[in-house]
Amino acid sequence: MSGLCLMSGAAAAMLLLDTFTLSWTHTVEKTLWEEDWRIVGGQLVLAEARVQGSGAGMEPGPGAKLDQGWWRWRPDRQPLEKLVLARSGVAADHRLCLRPGACRALSDLIEGEGEITLQPCG
Repeated sequence: MSGLCLMSGAAAAMLLLDTFTLSWTHTVEKTLWEEDWRIVGGQLVLAEARVQGSGAGMEPGPGAKLDQGWWRWRPDRQPLEKLVLARSGVAADHRLCLRPGACRALSDLIEGEGEITLQPCG
């Protein structure tokens, strides 16, 4: 099993996992967006993205199909060494899900303000 390291300022945390979902609510449209990620060969691979609507900079990607109220697609994106997410007191925090319905706000997993970095541990 791989590990996902979370870093924010001087704070750090590690989760033992190979896959996870990032979930957040768009600040303008108030629509849910989710991305499924895998850790492969020490990199983050975006496996699927989905959104419950469109508008204001959140259009479904190429090849998206509507499935039970979600636009789903497989992004054509190179693997990443790390993913940097912004955090502010204005927008709701990103949530990290280990399985459907088992989500926690990133602020529950790691302290700190400003950016949070997610990257494979190793």
